[in-house]
Amino acid sequence: MTTAISSKKLSVKTQTTGALIALVSAVALPQLVHAVGTASGMGTALGETFLPMHLPIILMGLLAGPYSAGIAGLLSPLVSFALTGMPSSVMLPFMMIELCVYGICAGLLRNAKIPAIVKVLIAQIAGRAVRAGAIAIGFYAFGTAVNPKVALTSITAGLFGIILQLVIIPLAVYRLKEADNE
Repeated sequence: MTTAISSKKLSVKTQTTGALIALVSAVALPQLVHAVGTASGMGTALGETFLPMHLPIILMGLLAGPYSAGIAGLLSPLVSFALTGMPSSVMLPFMMIELCVYGICAGLLRNAKIPAIVKVLIAQIAGRAVRAGAIAIGFYAFGTAVNPKVALTSITAGLFGIILQLVIIPLAVYRLKEADNE
């Protein structure tokens, strides 16, 4: 049986719906995490630890493909910034690039015959590498305020979130595909 999640080619309606769900989730989830951080006295540190924007973008890439997830990844930091002021204006372009790459990479791997955890890991590496390159180019060529060391410190700060993505996303993909086949 060909289903919406497991089919090779998704309709424009399905991809658009996926992009909207990912966009809304990538804006709303960080707000929940920041609210918990504020209530617990940790501030924005929880966002840096849990990486809540990344989760829906990578998941949507694996479910709906590169177009919807890439667009959602590109736009979600911009929408979040417009509504909440986060991420900071200095980090905004780099997060837009990073999340866009996560979405595109995960989407391109959607139908690859490899375990979902490997797909997530590849998307994570690609997104982080491109972000690090963009930060380095911005710093050395254009004198942006973001030091390239941020690329490494953000990995150590977000290690728990990275591991969480490696656990939650493959499990969610499995459960959604299983439910879709019933």
